[in-house]
Amino acid sequence: MLDVGQAAPDFTGTDCWGRTFSLSALRGRRVVLFFFPKAFTLACTEETRHFRDNHERIQALGAELVGVSVDTVKTQCEFAEKEDIHFSLLGDEGRTISQAYDVLWPVLKVDRRVTYIIGPDGRVESVIRHEVRVYKHLDDVLRYLSEHPLPSAGA
Repeated sequence: MLDVGQAAPDFTGTDCWGRTFSLSALRGRRVVLFFFPKAFTLACTEETRHFRDNHERIQALGAELVGVSVDTVKTQCEFAEKEDIHFSLLGDEGRTISQAYDVLWPVLKVDRRVTYIIGPDGRVESVIRHEVRVYKHLDDVLRYLSEHPLPSAGA
């Protein structure tokens, strides 16, 4: 996994609206980038719903929200539609994003449950990892964003 202070690797993917998504396009803004193992599984659905239900709150705290798993873009889009997701979900079937962020389980080749908070300067500000207690990702994200506001957040 990446460490706090490291530069977050840039990546490009296609979101469920067919738009090209690039991390570098969000430079100057804080990004909450969460990796999850597989769409439609019980724990991943629960985690994604927590983020969905708090998406506006995360934005109000000055961050953009992006989810990534090793699913295909098609699967991610079906998942986003079924779960009424309105933030970018990216399929990383080729595992290039997951490898760049060092979140792949060695044997299974699915993502670990890891959330990175990336600062406006493109550096990792926080690393959150809870494999089983999926609700903790949202709790920790909200706590971090609340305790480390950006000068323009909420203004």
